[in-house]
Amino acid sequence: MRSMGRAAVELGVVTSALSQQISRLEGELSTRLLLRGSTGVSPTDAGVAFLQQAQLTLRHADEAVRAAQQARLSGHVSVGLAPTTASVLGLPLMQAMRARYPDVRLHLVESLSGNLASLLQARLLDLAVLFDTSTPHRWSIQPLLDEKLFVLAATGLARRPSGPKVKLAQLAGVPLIMPSAGHGLRATLTAAFARARIVPDVVAEVDGLALLMDAVRAGLGATIQPGAALARQPADDVLSSQITDTHVGRRSLLVSLSDDELSPAALAARVVMADAARTLVNEGRWPGASLLEN
Repeated sequence: MRSMGRAAVELGVVTSALSQQISRLEGELSTRLLLRGSTGVSPTDAGVAFLQQAQLTLRHADEAVRAAQQARLSGHVSVGLAPTTASVLGLPLMQAMRARYPDVRLHLVESLSGNLASLLQARLLDLAVLFDTSTPHRWSIQPLLDEKLFVLAATGLARRPSGPKVKLAQLAGVPLIMPSAGHGLRATLTAAFARARIVPDVVAEVDGLALLMDAVRAGLGATIQPGAALARQPADDVLSSQITDTHVGRRSLLVSLSDDELSPAALAARVVMADAARTLVNEGRWPGASLLEN
């Protein structure tokens, strides 16, 4: 519960005036925004939704003022990337934004795809690269690229698959270090193994990409990741074999709030993200990735 009196003090108005203004707003909207009780007030679901949109509107208004004052695009944009995507796209995106829109402040969030979807839904992110959008949202979704998956293993792992290409059936008995069940990639692989009628030998679960790759390099097991997993680290002591089974891969989608909710800075960043990804794929700097047509 929150205090109407305390809010009135912070705003520099009397409590009765604030209460009247809220009541008038509720009348105009034909919905109740606050629940009033003996111990204070709390927002209704409609009140929370109205607050989120109002905050977004105020932020866009502030950014519009700054852009007009500086006579060039400015503002703030929050972008979410999964760890493997960040390893290959993060730095090029920062460099491209700095070169094209130096007055736009970029906030990058690196987290699991499911977490990024929740942040986007809460409007704590403007844009994100996601791998699954099965839950309906009022989002703008742009197909970005498809990624092949690879078996990654230390050269000294005795039961590692050999050769540049491999089938899932060849992974029976190979010790695997995998992301946990809540990870989107794990769900994809679980379904793929089920189709191949294979029970994988999962010896450990690690959600952090850096630690997972450390464990692979130490010879504790192999892993299955997109080729981007090797972008930040030397591949001399890790061998990769592309999985060739049909439908074993990962689709990356560039997802954002709807266009009418995005600030000019966020709209510009979305274009820069797509351009940066396209450049990385065309220059062969995104291993195993192929572009999708919009």
